[in-house]
Amino acid sequence: MSEATDRVGLRGLEHATGTGERVFIRHPLPRDRDEFLHVLRRSRAFHEPWNPRPPAGVDAYADDAFDRLIATARTENRARFLVCLTTTGEIVGAVNFGEIIRGVLQQAFCGYWVDVHSQGNGYMTEAIPLALHFAFDELGLHRIEANIQPHNRASISLIRRCGFRKEGFSPRYLKIDGCWCDHERWAMTVEDWRGRSN
Repeated sequence: MSEATDRVGLRGLEHATGTGERVFIRHPLPRDRDEFLHVLRRSRAFHEPWNPRPPAGVDAYADDAFDRLIATARTENRARFLVCLTTTGEIVGAVNFGEIIRGVLQQAFCGYWVDVHSQGNGYMTEAIPLALHFAFDELGLHRIEANIQPHNRASISLIRRCGFRKEGFSPRYLKIDGCWCDHERWAMTVEDWRGRSN
């Protein structure tokens, strides 16, 4: 543990589910509302080209976006984490596992985003493995999948650095901004994860 993460009383650190040198991850708390919505909204233009639109009548950036985050942070089919700095506790991004499928598949889909003011600092390169540790070792999942538009080179580079391998190509996979967009399919199994950890 670094000196930064050894500090007593660091905002949110007592709730960490994984701690690295520069970031830690934790589930969202009610007290995160204002900060989360501020970070989410200032990053809107940065993220919208890559994100599916929510269902009709749902505003992904309205106040109730935080209520939905809290309600689905720890459920049978979702696990959501905030990415926070070990120096200040401030929120710089998020990692989510959705559509958790049990039975013989034991899989989830991984999504993630970084605050527009924090991009390019390598925070997500550290945060995603912390979340994967939780997914494989705490949730007992076997496979994590991430689907990324081919021209989102930064996201593809990130997921590759985290150890995911490209499995294939899915034409017209998700509807983004009114258009059905192609995606690359990247994945990691628990065997891949353990191989990287050894």
